[in-house]
Amino acid sequence: MGHGKQIRILLLNEMEKLEKTLFRLEQGFELQFRLGPTLQGKTVTVHTNYPYPGETFNREKFRSLEWENPSEREDDSDKYCKLNLQQAGSFQYYFLRGNEKSGGGYIVVDPVLRVGTDNHVLPLDCVTLQTFLAKCLGPLDEWESRLRVAKESGYNMIHFTPLQTLGQSRSCYSLADQLELNPDFSRPNKKCTWDDVGQLVEKLKKEWNVLCITDVVYNHTAANSKWIQKHPESAYNLVNSPHLKPAWVLDRALWHLSCDVAEGKYKEKGVPALIENDHQMNCIRKIVWEDIFPKIQLWEFFQVDVSKAVEQFRGLLTQGNRKITKPDPKEHLKIIQDPEYRRLGCTVDMNIALATFIPNDGPAAIDECCNWFQKRIEELNSEKHQLINCHQEQAVNCLLGNVFYERLAGHGPKLGPVTRRHPLVTRYFTFPFEEMTLSTEESMIHLPNKACFLMAHNGWVMGDDPLRNFAEPGSDVYLRRELICWGDSVKLRYGNKPEDCPYLWAHMKKYTEITATYFQGVRLDNCHSTPLHVAEYMLDAARKLQPNLYIVAELFTGSEDLDNVFVTRLGISSLIREAMSAHNSHEEGRLVYRYGGEPVGSFVQPCLRPLMPAIAHALFMDITHDNECPIVHRSAYDALPSSMIVSMACCASGSTKGYDELVPHQISVVSEERFYTKWNPGASPSDTGDVNLQSGIIAARRAINKLHQELGAKGFIQVYVDQVDEDIVAVTRHSPSIHQSVVAVSRTAFKNPKTSFYSKEVPQMCIPGKIEEVVLEARTIERNTKPYKRDENSINGMPDITAEIREHIQLNESKIVKQAGIATKGPNEYIQEIEFENLSPGSVIVFRVSLDPHAQVAVGILRNHLTQFSPHFKSGSLSADSSDPILKIPFASIASKLTLAELNQILYRCESEEQEDGGGCYNIPNWSSLKYAGLQGLMSVLAEMRPKNDLGHPFCDNLRSGDWMIDYVSNRLISRSGTIAEVGRWLQAMFFYLKQIPRYLIPCYFDAVLIGAYTTLLDTAWKQMSSFVQNGSTFVKHLSLGSVQLCGVGKYASLPLLSPSLMDVPYRLNEITKEKEQCCATLAAGLPHFSSGIFRCWGRDTFIALRGILLITGRYLEARNIILAFAGTLRHGLIPNLLGEGTYARYNCRDAVWWWLQCIQDYCKVVPNGLDILKCPVSRMYPTDDSVPLSAGTVDQPLFEVIQEAMQRHMQGIQFRERNAGPQIDRNMKDEGFNITVGVDEETGFVYGGNRFNCGTWMDKMGESDRARNRGIPATPRDGSAVEIVGLSKSAIRWLLELSKKNIFPYHEVTVKRDGKVVTVSYDEWNRKIQDNFEKLFYVSEDPSDFNEKNPNLVHKRGIYKDSYGASSPWCDYQLRPNFTIAMVVAPELFTTEKAWKALQVAEKKLLGPLGMKTLDPDDMVYCGVYDNALDNDNYNLAKGFNYHQGPEWLWLIGYFLRAKLYFSKLMGPETNAKTIFLVKNVLSRHYVHLERSPWKGLPELTNENGQYCPFSCETQAWSISSVLETLYDL
Repeated sequence: MGHGKQIRILLLNEMEKLEKTLFRLEQGFELQFRLGPTLQGKTVTVHTNYPYPGETFNREKFRSLEWENPSEREDDSDKYCKLNLQQAGSFQYYFLRGNEKSGGGYIVVDPVLRVGTDNHVLPLDCVTLQTFLAKCLGPLDEWESRLRVAKESGYNMIHFTPLQTLGQSRSCYSLADQLELNPDFSRPNKKCTWDDVGQLVEKLKKEWNVLCITDVVYNHTAANSKWIQKHPESAYNLVNSPHLKPAWVLDRALWHLSCDVAEGKYKEKGVPALIENDHQMNCIRKIVWEDIFPKIQLWEFFQVDVSKAVEQFRGLLTQGNRKITKPDPKEHLKIIQDPEYRRLGCTVDMNIALATFIPNDGPAAIDECCNWFQKRIEELNSEKHQLINCHQEQAVNCLLGNVFYERLAGHGPKLGPVTRRHPLVTRYFTFPFEEMTLSTEESMIHLPNKACFLMAHNGWVMGDDPLRNFAEPGSDVYLRRELICWGDSVKLRYGNKPEDCPYLWAHMKKYTEITATYFQGVRLDNCHSTPLHVAEYMLDAARKLQPNLYIVAELFTGSEDLDNVFVTRLGISSLIREAMSAHNSHEEGRLVYRYGGEPVGSFVQPCLRPLMPAIAHALFMDITHDNECPIVHRSAYDALPSSMIVSMACCASGSTKGYDELVPHQISVVSEERFYTKWNPGASPSDTGDVNLQSGIIAARRAINKLHQELGAKGFIQVYVDQVDEDIVAVTRHSPSIHQSVVAVSRTAFKNPKTSFYSKEVPQMCIPGKIEEVVLEARTIERNTKPYKRDENSINGMPDITAEIREHIQLNESKIVKQAGIATKGPNEYIQEIEFENLSPGSVIVFRVSLDPHAQVAVGILRNHLTQFSPHFKSGSLSADSSDPILKIPFASIASKLTLAELNQILYRCESEEQEDGGGCYNIPNWSSLKYAGLQGLMSVLAEMRPKNDLGHPFCDNLRSGDWMIDYVSNRLISRSGTIAEVGRWLQAMFFYLKQIPRYLIPCYFDAVLIGAYTTLLDTAWKQMSSFVQNGSTFVKHLSLGSVQLCGVGKYASLPLLSPSLMDVPYRLNEITKEKEQCCATLAAGLPHFSSGIFRCWGRDTFIALRGILLITGRYLEARNIILAFAGTLRHGLIPNLLGEGTYARYNCRDAVWWWLQCIQDYCKVVPNGLDILKCPVSRMYPTDDSVPLSAGTVDQPLFEVIQEAMQRHMQGIQFRERNAGPQIDRNMKDEGFNITVGVDEETGFVYGGNRFNCGTWMDKMGESDRARNRGIPATPRDGSAVEIVGLSKSAIRWLLELSKKNIFPYHEVTVKRDGKVVTVSYDEWNRKIQDNFEKLFYVSEDPSDFNEKNPNLVHKRGIYKDSYGASSPWCDYQLRPNFTIAMVVAPELFTTEKAWKALQVAEKKLLGPLGMKTLDPDDMVYCGVYDNALDNDNYNLAKGFNYHQGPEWLWLIGYFLRAKLYFSKLMGPETNAKTIFLVKNVLSRHYVHLERSPWKGLPELTNENGQYCPFSCETQAWSISSVLETLYDL
């Protein structure tokens, strides 16, 4: 939560094209671009056209953003580049990977609207807009009296249809001159100018607090515009768009038909002028097919003149010296369209013809060839004929559809007889000439000076792709008559850029600039048909003059994706949404929920959060000026309830002038010429020219608009819609800071209550909380005036219906509510039960509701205590003195006293760890148990739910249903002692208030309390860790929490006791005996399987993980104690595998001792004064192999002596049989497997050991299946010298040699008995032996004749290192496995750089998986990448998980692979090193994603092949986390 600045993060992913995704942001936000997992570790540059501060926006000018890396560290998890958004508009970004464009999208920054003399902000959600048809406002000097109606009705934005000179049709949207003010606004003695309009607009803004917007119409101009005659190139005419010629010919033919029908010439053919039935329609179809089409022969425009083509072909054949350029054999003869569209003007490619039809010798052959050619041309012509036939079929269907709508349909205009004014169909083209015969007219299409005036009209196409221009070549809309045409306007042809039509672009730009100079916003008329590049160019010009331009548009694309293309490219501020599209009240309610707000009780989102795709901001209108009249469609009684419902949406809202006055017809944008009514407080309801608060629903509208603006301004951003019954909709708007609600109950009247049945019985309503007041109650009623009569001069409404309203009254004064009872639901939930008596259709009642006073205080106190975590909670907070004293202490100061071991108990602990203490993880009914008993268990679920606001999750249900989870969280901690209990008491004190608020708010505040505590606790943990962690990236910090998660103190001591003489050992009081006991932290191998009891601690796992989990994180004391405790259990020169508290230890692994020695070496190097550990006392449990376990302090030795003993014993040779051998310690092992052998080869210095019945390395799967006959047989015995053990021993010997030279380690050699004689081997000699023999014997040479290779017949991969040397099954030595990378990291001196690099390349190609390394070469015959421990079948290689290490991908090895690559890449040179760093970052980004998404917040033990989830794996494993941390440390 933290700081108050709003930051949004946009994750970039490779090849992610987000042009159809809408990202909305506000000015003042910071946008950060970060690298998604697919791009981490790669060179990425982000480019944007968002300008530098102070520069003007240029769409074409992109700049690259600088990367910032706050931790300047090892990985790309925190790297970002940012934009501080201070400018409204649409901005593009894209990013390059190297030089390749890899993805991109747009962001839209909302404008800030300001009104009033003080220029205060008008939030977009407060907008209440009303549309006026400008031509109905009369002369400009009368506008104020007419516009005052909007002001008095509470609107704060007026939308004017265009104010320009109108065309001949007088349609508001057909403009004759885009630059001229409509002369109707002037008086004979006073000409009005744009400045006069500007002054009025400014006055409205300053004095009335009303903004003005107007339309811009870019698609068309009036057919009688003077300028289009001077610049015909601005339209689609037959010169610049010859493809329209066939459509023009058809259009003229239909016009002539229409004139003939009007004159009665087709009466005898069954088509009179007045068309009244289907039979006449069929006759029209017949006439068109039989008379028109055959006469105009449209197909000729698409065909070849056969005889002309054959002549040309013959001429070419007879030319003796013809050169044939050989065409592409894939090319066949096809018709090439004549670009001028002349009849029979098309051609074919003669080259293809000559190559296709090749004559033999002689004149007869030429004739034969020409005949073939002619036949082919005729076939092609016939195909075109068929195509045109299809177009003609569609054209006839569209024509008849049009006739039906205009003349027969019940809902159509019923135009009456066909006349020249109302022709059979609307003309598609202008024809500004005298009429003549069709054939004479056709001759004009080839005369440019005439054809340029034959221009296409505009219109719209049902279901067309809005991104395609239907007048461009390639579209047949005009020919197929699919256009619903506006015969008064000409479609404008912009081309692709201003140079394509300079006059038009300049003219429209000037028009845009006039609009932007005088108005605060624009409505893009017919936006979905406006070419995007044109609208972009014009709006860029507008924003230069009006940076915070408010842009609204209507889109009828039918698809949200397509809507988003327009919204993102143009930076549309609000999309107009129509309530009239709802067919019932249920749908109307759904739209309210869809278009704004978040659910009531939503989670508090942090200031820094991912940028989520949005839906366009809505301007939700109860009616637009294009809609049919709702009084006709629904009823006059519905005006009030529907306007109430729409106004309760958390977005902008709007209406159209005439709705509030109850005008009972659509006010036509074309034919309406009367003026609007004026405001007159003294007018009577029967006055037709004046209105006031008594008229229609104006008084109610005023209250509704006022409420809409209040809810928007005061942050009532949460919305709940309740469909009470089929007509009643209750909409709640809730403020999440003051927890007040406004509930509007509306009873709709989609059907007229006079003629339809509405029940008197209205269901009871339950409203949670305390009703403070009735804000508004209003009922639609009839009044006694004369009925509606259309006035000749004014647009008048229905005088006999009005709204009776009462505002701000108490519940008991209400006439709609019969009675209100109070019921309690649970201890602190007050519900008011409302019984209605007069909620008649057409009524609304609005309640203001607060929490009951008790809950209001509780929530205020909670918010007050939450301000320590986030300033967000300041508003609505309340300080209280009476609260629990523990709450007076800041939580951070309680948390600062916690140790990391205590944090392990507060944050983590899985089911089995918790069971040791007699508890368990919380179980959520109907879902599952949490992964951890500590806070992380809850936080993992909350983090998943919070961004999606998933309030329906069973987790939230459980919180709302009772206090069980709340009590579990605090009681679990209080039952422990010390600071842990104090944290529990702090939570309990917070929860005391939480339990007093309404249940629906509990999830949101429970989350807020936990997230505050949780983030504080994480900070506490990091403060106790190393500077590497504290200054590290988010990835490093989150990985380092693995140290807290896996390292803890259980109820029972898992480690053997340390020497009493050792300093700084942690102690505690035993709860039962009350005696002091050691309580050292131990490291769990993995959760949940290896977390408690004797299966928690394993020697090998502990020491593989110790460097990453404890040393790198700075937990030196815990590391020291673990090293020394294990040292105390040394026996037979070995460190135990299963520790079993030392007394149940099993000494059946050959590698743990070497990992232990590696950790001692790491400890000495990492820890300040680390070498001191060598002198620390080790309390020996088994001073001799056969001694009984001794108690701590009986025999103490310094650590260096124990180390020397381990080295001596190995050189001497180790042979023993495990104690208690048999099924009691291992039910699968065969008898020979209990015999342990380890030694050192005298020739090579290699440590060797094991036999084929045991497995002494980390690949320790023992067969368990009787069915598959693999019980007691190890899958991977790895006997002989395993490569990683050779590497680890070399590392230890080299280090001891260095220390002995400095006399820090007192031994220079090991002394052993050989054949009764004492023999000494110096560390120097042992070190040299391994060095000299390693590559000779482990490297599989690329040279087949290499004499070092003893088994050339077993080699199947070259250029690799063997997995072992001297195995009892020799082929096992040659298997490609990833273990050699461990040797490379711990003893790189053994490897030649070039050979090592090649082997790593093979490993990368064959073994590298998404998260882990394949444990076996996929080319190996026993490879199987899917581990299933439950499967028991006959398959020897698979049954009971036998393939555990034969393919599944183990995570810890990827760390060694990457570290080896990093080490050797430095030796290979800077270029290779840079590439490797990219690889490492990219691989690790997947671990980051896994870590963030995992509810366990860890990295798993292994995955199945290709990174698939493995259900049998530990969900979080110590060595997996450790090795990734070590890699980041090396980076």
